[in-house]
Amino acid sequence: MTLTTTAVLVPLLPFLGAVAGLLLGRRAPGFVRPLAVLPTLAAAVLAVDVAVGQGTGPATDVATELTPTGSIPIDLALHLDGFAVLIAVLVGVVATCVQLYSTGYLRNDPRYASYAALVSLFTSAMLLVVYTGDLMLLLVGWEVMGICSYFLVGHYWETEAARAASLKAFIVTKLGDVPFLFGIFALAADAGTFRITGILGTVASGGLDHPTLIALLLLAGVAGKSAQFPLHTWLPDAMAGPTPVSALIHAATMVAAGIYVVARLLPVFAASAAALVVMAVMAALTMVGSGLAALAQDDIKRVLAYSTVGQLGYMLGALAVGDRGAAVFHLISHGAFKALLFLGAGVIIHAAGTNSLAAMSRMSGLARRIPDAYWTMTVALLALAAIPPFAGSFSKEAVLGAAEHAATGAAHGIPGAAGWTVLVSGLLTALLTAAYATRLWLRAFRGKGAEAPDHGRQPVVMNAVLWALFVPTVALGLAAPLLPAWFDGRSLAPTLTTSVLGTGIALVGGLVTYAAWRHTAALAARTPIGAVVAARDAGPEAAEETAIATHAAVYGDNAGAADPADPGRLFLGPLQPHAAVGFHLDAVYSALFVRPVRAAATLVRFLDRAVVDTYVSGAGAAPRWLGAAVRRAQTGNVQTYLGALLAGSLVLAIAAVLVATGTGA
Repeated sequence: MTLTTTAVLVPLLPFLGAVAGLLLGRRAPGFVRPLAVLPTLAAAVLAVDVAVGQGTGPATDVATELTPTGSIPIDLALHLDGFAVLIAVLVGVVATCVQLYSTGYLRNDPRYASYAALVSLFTSAMLLVVYTGDLMLLLVGWEVMGICSYFLVGHYWETEAARAASLKAFIVTKLGDVPFLFGIFALAADAGTFRITGILGTVASGGLDHPTLIALLLLAGVAGKSAQFPLHTWLPDAMAGPTPVSALIHAATMVAAGIYVVARLLPVFAASAAALVVMAVMAALTMVGSGLAALAQDDIKRVLAYSTVGQLGYMLGALAVGDRGAAVFHLISHGAFKALLFLGAGVIIHAAGTNSLAAMSRMSGLARRIPDAYWTMTVALLALAAIPPFAGSFSKEAVLGAAEHAATGAAHGIPGAAGWTVLVSGLLTALLTAAYATRLWLRAFRGKGAEAPDHGRQPVVMNAVLWALFVPTVALGLAAPLLPAWFDGRSLAPTLTTSVLGTGIALVGGLVTYAAWRHTAALAARTPIGAVVAARDAGPEAAEETAIATHAAVYGDNAGAADPADPGRLFLGPLQPHAAVGFHLDAVYSALFVRPVRAAATLVRFLDRAVVDTYVSGAGAAPRWLGAAVRRAQTGNVQTYLGALLAGSLVLAIAAVLVATGTGA
């Protein structure tokens, strides 16, 4: 097969697998798992083949007109370069791991068939976004991912949390998609084409008339899809969905789509210095805010969710300083270790036997019970904290090096303010990241909470997937010297200054967190939570009941947020309760948007019922009353009719006489 034919098959195979899975899920349940795994696995293998075939050569760009529109045509376009083919490999590998993992994690789920089909469709849509060379086709994949996320996050629709989270994810991302759509239309109107190569050619020749407006409109869509401030609030709530879905969304598909679009269209953003500064500020607020929020969370998945928000902020920061190579490198390395972290969290939840016991304050003995998750997650957390020599260290240092390059004025056309903003916030976030990663490891694997009941060993496939993702988590950083040839040619090697500062700050964050944990552990031993540990001797069920009851009695519903054994509480101080709820951003949205909309809806309903319905009812009532009066006059008695006719004639005669008399007078 030719390279283009192989590339077309990459998104097509998961799509066909999704269709077949939906059609055969009820009729032939034995085919559900093969239809979930094999097409995605084949797509991953073909994506690797496309990457090898494309290599570091010039971009492959082919297209055929889909339909004449009378103005700007829409093309079936394929664009392959180093960025596209490597991200496609990431998507294929992570999606395959998620599908394999789900065969064990959801083996008894009655809705597994629809779940697996939606995951395949999700994968197909992301691969379409990666490979397409036309913005309208990109928009198709973009929106398909949105609807798939709605159904997958709401997979456990029996629970109120899942229903609310799926609706919130859909609405918030759509708030960004509306200006994103206008941005695409404005961009195509200026460039005269939806083709990405044509648009970039227009930018290079200075033919873009409204770069700032277009960049800001597109950035709104990116903020929604990639969970950047202020449209990031849906992502932590999306943890109500199945854990494999969290891994897929956070590591390789939906949230990565926005970063990929900015990387693909970076010259459009670079044409406006104001847009770059806005992007840098957005990235800075996202990084620092999510780091503080992660320190206050008790649920493992919410910690990882806020971590994803912050790491996406790093990627957006790299793009704000004009280095898409560093951004995509961090996107790829983050995809590997974040998928490992989420799937490891799934093993923890599976060991507890429920999706509700992910609270770190109630964990104990996990290192002994789930050694595979313990060792792999330990390395993944080191990668997240950017500790050498793991993948996250190389990619994050590349981002900080790019920021330093821009801050010193060495990056042509990049505002120095953007460079300094990203550099300072990136270093501060490195400290916060190491702190919450260490806190997660200590509380999850070295905690002294009540030990949850042991629900037996996990399926072999779940642990096997963890070790498969362990390999790129450890080794991907070694590919840093090879990647510039696949990207823009710019070196990804970190500078000495950022290496020393970044690594040093990360080590300080981890060590200080460990010291704080030792201190707070001694404090916790003197609190009523000590009863939780003492209850272990009575058995695991009694221990769990004691943990829940003691936490609820002492600290209320948000037990983990006020756990005295939590070093995050010591770090944040009075800021802790505010960080635990995302700095009340949802409350702000409720006050500014939700309540006014509901009030307006109440007013409209009142006007509709009290005013409009009154006129409509009156217009119908008058003929009805007249009809009733006429109907009563229709007795069917001929004598009555003759009597009425005679009486009427008599009245007319009398009236005529009176009129005549009056006239004569």
